[in-house]
Amino acid sequence: MHIALLEAYDTGSHAAWARGYTAHSAHQISLLTLEGRFWKWRMHGGAVTLARQLRELAPPPDLILATDMLDLTTLLSLTRDRTHRTPVALYMHENQLSYPTRPGEKRDLHYGYINYASMLCADLVLFNSRYHLESWFDELPRLLKHFPDYNELDSIAALRDHSRVLPLGLDLQALLAQAPPVERHGPPLIVWNHRWEYDKAPDSFFHALYALAERGLPFQVAVLGERFVRVPPAFKLAQRRLADRLVQFGYAESRQEYAQWLRWGDLVVSTAIHEFFGAAVVEAAASGCWPLLPRRLSYPELVPEDLHDACLYEDGELAERLATAIGQTDALRDDPARQTLSEAMLAYDWRRMAPRYDALLATLL
Repeated sequence: MHIALLEAYDTGSHAAWARGYTAHSAHQISLLTLEGRFWKWRMHGGAVTLARQLRELAPPPDLILATDMLDLTTLLSLTRDRTHRTPVALYMHENQLSYPTRPGEKRDLHYGYINYASMLCADLVLFNSRYHLESWFDELPRLLKHFPDYNELDSIAALRDHSRVLPLGLDLQALLAQAPPVERHGPPLIVWNHRWEYDKAPDSFFHALYALAERGLPFQVAVLGERFVRVPPAFKLAQRRLADRLVQFGYAESRQEYAQWLRWGDLVVSTAIHEFFGAAVVEAAASGCWPLLPRRLSYPELVPEDLHDACLYEDGELAERLATAIGQTDALRDDPARQTLSEAMLAYDWRRMAPRYDALLATLL
């Protein structure tokens, strides 16, 4: 099967996903992409450019796999002479209805409507987690009821019928091969490997660390993750207040360096208010970090159910849970459940996920 994979926002996890599937699929995949910037313009105008690229593609694809940053209605209308019989799958990395807005921002419903209209055009809609699927369909009726008439609420049931959960694939085996396992010594190393943005709630993370420091508990911190032009002020404050505990502060310069920090880490922490999948946590847990995660969002899906109580915390519990983990560092390092968690994360490696993608997409033919 020849698949045209269309990614209008080709950066970060979107780019890694597209290239990971291309590398591991048994099908022939042609990547058609645009640079990952100006996201609003990509959702408006990216379809025009990608439609031109799709028309130039030879041979024509047997199937189109597009992602959520594309206006699929425009793309298909501009290529209808060639694509009117081509099955289409839409992969939802995120959506513009339940993605949290920045403080002080008002949600522009137009972009959520682009997601909705794109789904109506697709033969199959794929969400990267059950939480993501449910949160979208929880918000969708509110979007449609916002309009004065002909709000097509009956379309929701049909959309749900052709929606499926298909988790993200990750190059975990390649990541683990970048750095060998290590025997951990010294004070526990707490890892933050998320984007430096408001939706990851860095204030909550650092305030928990300040509480631990005030109690005189021994720990070190590696703050990884990608930063952007606007960095939340919490990071600058933390760089000053935790200066004697920071062993890394900034994006790792190479994949190998990133893999090494994860191998050295004892704990990986999330305080996110938004997470549709959780690639950073999966990478860290696969590398041997013990996760402490909110008992919400997509995280309960990632952690084996019998480890929920050990790995998931309720809001307001993080500082105390971290203090307990620090007090049990030696036992935690030797806990066989750490290996259980690592093996559970490998279910998301592309060697296992690509055949699932291949089989599901083949059903559209």
